Amino acid sequence: MQRYFINFNENDKYVKITGDDFHHLKNVLRMKRGDKFFLSNGELVYQVIIETLTNEFVLCELLNKVEENHELGVNVTIAQGMPKVDKFEFIIQKATELGVRELIPVLCDRSLVKVDGDKSRKKLSRFFKIAKGAAEQSERLMIPNVTNFMTLNELIAYSKTFTYCCVAYERATAKNYQNLPQLLEKLNANDKILFFIGPEGGISDKELALLTANNFITISLGKRILRTETAPLFILSAISYELELKG
Repeated sequence: MQRYFINFNENDKYVKITGDDFHHLKNVLRMKRGDKFFLSNGELVYQVIIETLTNEFVLCELLNKVEENHELGVNVTIAQGMPKVDKFEFIIQKATELGVRELIPVLCDRSLVKVDGDKSRKKLSRFFKIAKGAAEQSERLMIPNVTNFMTLNELIAYSKTFTYCCVAYERATAKNYQNLPQLLEKLNANDKILFFIGPEGGISDKELALLTANNFITISLGKRILRTETAPLFILSAISYELELKG
């Protein structure tokens, strides 16, 4: 059943939907009075029914709270060394489907994208729409947060609130990396874990040294070198297996 993300309170009786969600509901799905769907406010999910439909808004009545939890059992942030924009948009969509809590676009030495104020705002607005659409499709309780662009130093300052901080490095050896499955076995429900993924050209030696000097754990993602857009999906899939599917 269709889902939208709207701000509402549990004590509300009716919720008004306008803007893009109204357009999608009315003109794409062609819903009518009496049709039902789901609304989430990021914490609660309610089934609602269309009470009134006009040319400007849809008024819905809150029917009943839906008890569900489709979120990963741990708070995962992906700090992505900024690749080409279309690849980052792919990462946003698929990582949202796989349960990421937050995505950070990081401007690295080898990033191909340059941003300024106006272009940055437009990109971030589009990133949010992609995350929102993917969260609706995958029946998430919440929309992942896509932060502002960060430098590596800004990421390091931001990382101080996390339980574990990791950097995926394709040249990791048995002498200098931690095994990903062993790390996942340590995770508790309230832990926050951050994974840094290098951009298309890879992480530079200077950047790797800076991260490891600031308590980032170097991890390997296996024997094969993964593309930058594959690595975060591999990590999230491994976490999903460990927490949700492993017997």
